[in-house]
Amino acid sequence: MRLGLALGYWGRGPSPAHLDLATEAERLGYDSVWTAEAWGSDAFTPLTWIAAHTSRIRLGTAIVQMAARTPTATAMHALTLDHLSGGRMMLGLGLSGPQVVEGWYGRPFPASPLTATREYVDVVRQVLRREAPVALDGRFHRHPYRGEDGTGLGKPLKPITHPLRADLPLLLGAEGPKNIAQTTRIADGWLPLYWSPIRTDAYRASLTDLPEGFMIAPMARAAVCEDVAAGLLPVKAMLGFYIGGMGHAARNFHADLMARMGYEEEARRIQELFLAGRREEAVLAVPDAFADEISLVGPRERIAERLELWRKGPVTDLLVTAPDPHTLRVLAELNS
Repeated sequence: MRLGLALGYWGRGPSPAHLDLATEAERLGYDSVWTAEAWGSDAFTPLTWIAAHTSRIRLGTAIVQMAARTPTATAMHALTLDHLSGGRMMLGLGLSGPQVVEGWYGRPFPASPLTATREYVDVVRQVLRREAPVALDGRFHRHPYRGEDGTGLGKPLKPITHPLRADLPLLLGAEGPKNIAQTTRIADGWLPLYWSPIRTDAYRASLTDLPEGFMIAPMARAAVCEDVAAGLLPVKAMLGFYIGGMGHAARNFHADLMARMGYEEEARRIQELFLAGRREEAVLAVPDAFADEISLVGPRERIAERLELWRKGPVTDLLVTAPDPHTLRVLAELNS
């Protein structure tokens, strides 16, 4: 199991610790470093900054949102950074949800998410292969565009720049069972939002017949500390926000995932409290057991024991969000 560093997206502003953590991760032998985006900082710009200050570590987006860019624009970002980094780029994509797609990007959430994802990936792959001009007469993506509001003058084009790699790794963030199953067929890897090494049955039906080399790369908060309860508070805060606030009461993919993992009653309670404006109560309502399952928190000996559970399963890459270099070093030592 390889280790990666997940830096996420910025909060109020850029974190001065991110570059130091990335360079330390490379020094410690971590395989990859990952950035993200929501509705603030973008994922590609910080990753380019990290690329300029590193030489070996692979560079991934976990995730960039499909609604933010056309598939050809996303492919342009990826092939550009792949060239600049000497072939270290990995492209992680995600569809997000109706609240973000329609509220932030001002676009309709696709009526058929599986079809929209499949078409998006198809176009990106065409750009990276550069075998012919990009052409797709899709339901959500049409190249060239043929619509009543267009001019009809568009022509199929190939990228001017020759991509460095036609097989640049493409991963998908997927939560629903059908979406995960499709991911195993059209992508090079899967980026689970929550992964519990003791509840792998929640995904088993979607992970049959995995292609050789397929990446399963979940994120997990890691912190070496003596007080487990205190160490879990950031995990619970994250879960409270995602379960309670990252979606509508009637359609929240994150809450649905938590429910499928055996915490349906708790997930709905968190939503209820968060949407009522009782955010602190929503965080406290997150079960310690669930937060603990999907993270690596506590003294070194406890983390060592729990890390073995992750290593025994199908996870190929553990992407850790770690608050300090000491935690990064301990995980590198334990995983060696």
